[in-house]
Amino acid sequence: MMRVFRVAMVLLVAGWYVAPVLAQAPAEALPSVDQVLDRYVAALGGKAAIEKITTRVAKGTFELPDQGVVGTYEAFAKAPNKSGSEIQFEGFGVVRQGFDGTVGWAESPQAGLREMAGQELSNTRRNAEFHQPLKLRELFPKMSVKERRQVGMRDAYVLEADPGDGSMRWMYFDAESSLLVQVENEWDTPQGRIKSEVLFEDYREVDGVKVAFVIRQSNPNIRFVIQLSDVRHNVEVDEAKFKKPASP
Repeated sequence: MMRVFRVAMVLLVAGWYVAPVLAQAPAEALPSVDQVLDRYVAALGGKAAIEKITTRVAKGTFELPDQGVVGTYEAFAKAPNKSGSEIQFEGFGVVRQGFDGTVGWAESPQAGLREMAGQELSNTRRNAEFHQPLKLRELFPKMSVKERRQVGMRDAYVLEADPGDGSMRWMYFDAESSLLVQVENEWDTPQGRIKSEVLFEDYREVDGVKVAFVIRQSNPNIRFVIQLSDVRHNVEVDEAKFKKPASP
């Protein structure tokens, strides 16, 4: 059980973000990177609506279905680039992580408090960009639309993104809705190269911007599901939530 929570923490820090079998779709003329990203921003609600939001607090549950474990989940973020989350597991304690704009950190009852470095830190920094949909071109200098593939019952355009730090990301945008429906992240860890897959489901409009209320993430060792129940924007967020706690 302890190992499961440790792996879950690594995945959370790497980014939000069980993939279906992907089937090759017929060849066709692909849209450009700019077309895919512009349609995505429009599908979310548009640039102006996105920029009006400067903080977000989301609450829900964090489930490890293979272990039959469910905890409470809270995530908080603030523009331009601060983020954090807390997961409370009964009988285990609280798992936390945060990024204050410079320092990334993680804390759990098992592993204690640690500071991030390398690709883990750079991934966390990119994921902490509050208006990330508007800044994908900056965050990933090398991007290309690779193909159109099937994700579940729907087609998606696959955008390969290279941030330049050795990690990689593949983003799947629904060909019809233009929303982000799947992300694959690949990065290096002390245990070797790891790849995670994330599904974004149940988009709902909150204050003029669409938010995925279900996030399913997996790698070969573990899978978990985040189910949001409440999302609030432009509310006060305590700066202490993002700061690395003082060492014991």
